[in-house]
Amino acid sequence: MFVLGSQDKHVNGPDFSFEQALLDRGLGPVAGVDEVGRGCLAGPVVVAAVILRANDIPEGLADSKKLSKARREALFDVILAKAAAISLATCSPAQIDSLNIRQATLLAMRQAVHALSIVPAHVLIDGRDCPEGLPCPATALIKGDNRSVSISAASIIAKTMRDRIMVKLAESFSDYGFERHVGYGTQQHLAALREFGPCKHHRLSFAPCR
Repeated sequence: MFVLGSQDKHVNGPDFSFEQALLDRGLGPVAGVDEVGRGCLAGPVVVAAVILRANDIPEGLADSKKLSKARREALFDVILAKAAAISLATCSPAQIDSLNIRQATLLAMRQAVHALSIVPAHVLIDGRDCPEGLPCPATALIKGDNRSVSISAASIIAKTMRDRIMVKLAESFSDYGFERHVGYGTQQHLAALREFGPCKHHRLSFAPCR
């Protein structure tokens, strides 16, 4: 496993340079991996893995947190249409409570990579950690969703899918406002926890939910 810091030329957003360097060494295809929901109080952590086609990269890819919902939704459809392979994996609140959030995230990352329909030769992962048991070498990129378009694409897929999951949960658990804060610890969410207590979709190992 390699870990690359955030001090580099990618001040204007992600590009294909990490992927191209690996492809030039014969290490392709390259998958990008990112998670969403690690810091939430409720709902799953969601991980996406994406393999982009070098000759058909969607325009406008960026860290999902920097995009409007409308822009993420539009890019989500473009990524689905253009990517060579996409997979998703989740870890539930119960798994997060049992394993801890770091281990649950690493588990979902490993599952997402193994679920790809194309076996990658190298994986680029957002953050500092790479899971064990991957089918190929991996590189951890700090702030990778602003450096690698493959990671950015994974970020957009994971964020869009997780938001949809939380909106769906809100239909049955309307007291908590999941459709608005998607599980993050907003003032509204904390107030609902104080009034109603946690539901089965909360992470009981997280302090505000105990």
